[in-house]
Amino acid sequence: MKNFYKILLIITAVFSSLSMFAQTSPKPNITGIIIDENKKPADYVTVVLMKAADSSVVKTGFTDQNGIFGFKVSVKGDYFYKASNMGYKTIKSKIESLADVNQKIDFGSAQLISTSQNLKEVSIAITKPLIERKMDKVVMNVSSSSIMTGSNALEVLQKAPGVSVDQNDNISMQGKQGVLIQLDGKQTYMSSADVANLLRNMQSSEIETIELITNPSSKYDATGNSGIINIKTKKSKNGGTNGSINATAGYGKNFRGNAGLNLNHRTQKLNFFGNYNYGRTERVNTISIDRISNGTPDTYFMQSGISRRKQQNNNFKAGVDYFIDKKNTIGLLINGFFNNGTEYATNNTFIGPSFQKVDSTLASTSLQTNKYNNISYNLNYKSVLDTAGSEISADFDYSKYDGNDGSDYTNDYMFANGNRIRPINYTRNNTPSKIDIKAFKVDYNFSLNKTVKLEAGVKSSWVKTNNDLQAEELINNIWQNDIRRSNQFIYDENVNAAYTNLNKQFKNTSIQLGLRVEQTNSKGNLITTNTIVERSYWDFFPTLFVQQTLNKNNQLGFSYSRRIDRPSYDALNPFIYYLDQYTYNQGNPFLKPQYTNNLELSYTFMQKYMLSVGYSRTSDVITEVLLPNEAQKALYQTNANLAKNISYNANLNIPVKVAKWWSLNNNLNVFYLSFEAPDLAGQALKTGKTSFQFKSQQSFTIVSGFTAELNGSYESPLDYGTLKLKERYSIDAGLSKSLMNKKASLKLALSDIFNTYKNNLSSGYPGLKYEVRQKNESQIGRISFTYRFGKNEIKPARRRSTGTESEQNRMKN
Repeated sequence: MKNFYKILLIITAVFSSLSMFAQTSPKPNITGIIIDENKKPADYVTVVLMKAADSSVVKTGFTDQNGIFGFKVSVKGDYFYKASNMGYKTIKSKIESLADVNQKIDFGSAQLISTSQNLKEVSIAITKPLIERKMDKVVMNVSSSSIMTGSNALEVLQKAPGVSVDQNDNISMQGKQGVLIQLDGKQTYMSSADVANLLRNMQSSEIETIELITNPSSKYDATGNSGIINIKTKKSKNGGTNGSINATAGYGKNFRGNAGLNLNHRTQKLNFFGNYNYGRTERVNTISIDRISNGTPDTYFMQSGISRRKQQNNNFKAGVDYFIDKKNTIGLLINGFFNNGTEYATNNTFIGPSFQKVDSTLASTSLQTNKYNNISYNLNYKSVLDTAGSEISADFDYSKYDGNDGSDYTNDYMFANGNRIRPINYTRNNTPSKIDIKAFKVDYNFSLNKTVKLEAGVKSSWVKTNNDLQAEELINNIWQNDIRRSNQFIYDENVNAAYTNLNKQFKNTSIQLGLRVEQTNSKGNLITTNTIVERSYWDFFPTLFVQQTLNKNNQLGFSYSRRIDRPSYDALNPFIYYLDQYTYNQGNPFLKPQYTNNLELSYTFMQKYMLSVGYSRTSDVITEVLLPNEAQKALYQTNANLAKNISYNANLNIPVKVAKWWSLNNNLNVFYLSFEAPDLAGQALKTGKTSFQFKSQQSFTIVSGFTAELNGSYESPLDYGTLKLKERYSIDAGLSKSLMNKKASLKLALSDIFNTYKNNLSSGYPGLKYEVRQKNESQIGRISFTYRFGKNEIKPARRRSTGTESEQNRMKN
């Protein structure tokens, strides 16, 4: 640790030295002052500078502690500004002319007028577009969509541009897996399976926006070869006492519903906030597998199964911010979930010398129960150091996760005539798991001058997972320990990181150079067999971002980053989980981390049309594979390191205003993926295919306060590692109506109208033949009601991100 922090000081010193060569910033030539109702300077007021000719936005900013705002503008013309702050009426200035680039405009002072009205009186119908393009990310405004209502977070993600979720709930972006999922800017430290379950139990009513960041800067954890998806949950922005209640009921083949309460109370010194959401779901999943096991002669397997899953989830968040003064804030945040559920499945396997002839069958049933509890604590501090935006923040986090999976299996082997080959086999598993996460991070932003900004920070995390598989078999009516499958796996990981970014703003060019250093220490211990896998390594992750403004309608961008993906905890866990004797899942404790180099070039036209093209190369790529076990004539799923993965991609986003009442956003993502492995279970693998995803979101304003949505998506066939995925497509629709003077809203939605969304795949592994057809319950109608109450008189509370984001992203839930 001592040597690690020495490196941080060296890196920061190098970047600070570079700043000596930076140019000084020209002073703003358009200025003004905003004062409050008491004629005192009003700080943190949002100011938007606009062109008088077409009211287009030129620049945005905030007033400093003296109420002063300023903009540097080099284009001659007529300008005005709008100033807004929560609890005050919007100010619109008079129009002033900039006749010469050396001329100055002083708008003088303007006074805010306080509004002590309640929410009913100040509610304004502002509809954000579903998809927004920003300089470094794409933002999907979930809260403004009627189609998203009543969905869970995993279903919402499937509607995000460039994002897809496969049959095993693996999340990919622009065709690549290895996405880092964050909640409110915090890494979750969960396994991919646990993240999927967490998102499945999170309701759309809890989500404000989803941010898609394809090439993150050095400030972010280096995890995630295809980028970061940051899910921002709702936090009231209103002062006084306010909140909302919501309830949703849905039905497909089964009923599902959820309800929630959100509260916020703010005074001049304190802000209390919290929410609670309860959800209940029941869903049906069908699966069929046809495969051929090579032998002399070949053996044919025809499997079909159905599972019914019931789940109850309780999610909560509570926190307090204490505003010591205008510059210093300390906060405490507690959040967590308590979830439980059951899943009953039946599976029949017909076995024979061909698909038409059956000589034996295997009938399997399973009953699985699960209980997952998680509670996380975050203590945070933030201090604003000067009016130029310099600040320092610190986070201390602790998270505790407890899970328990229990499974009972029966396997009945019979001849084709129905006679038993052997007695029914009864087995059961109990798998308690515990995960403890500790982390702290410190971030420091310093403005060296008006055009040069230095960022630096450190972070350390400690994760300990303990999984205990207790397998038993019923022999002579006595449950006995099954030593073949019972085991305990303990995994410890410590990651220490330091980063620095130097950002320089020229007249029309912005350059950011960054470097992140991470030290990883890990130890996996398979207790029963005393198999220990221990690693310790250092990594350097440089980043480079360049933004070039050609003119007001044309901007170019370039970015480069190197990233890492460490294996998820469940992928490392070598336990075997059976669907039946011939189909199972097994972990791989010998997985190595994968490394990716990303390049991306982007072009933006008229601030709304955007084209990006990218290239990435991943070594030791961690990939989910389906492989044969010839000895047992079985098919098993595991994760393996393939030699490399190369990806080319192009993403085009086109918003269109067809009419005043009709707007749409079209997103096309085209990519080429190739995988190579010279020796994967004795076979050489080399695949490559060009695929595309198209999503279109359409919004209609029927009358004031009454809107409709129609969304469609199509994903072409895709080759990914040893899997050949078939096409997927669906259409969704929704209606939204504001009620009670815009204090309430009623939304109706129907997902997958034609019930076409399914997950079908086949083998891409040489010599292995199988076809998998899987269908989840996706055609669901929903009705949702939301009511907002309270006052709106004080400045908004801050949104807080904690430090345990990437670690929880690798847990099971």
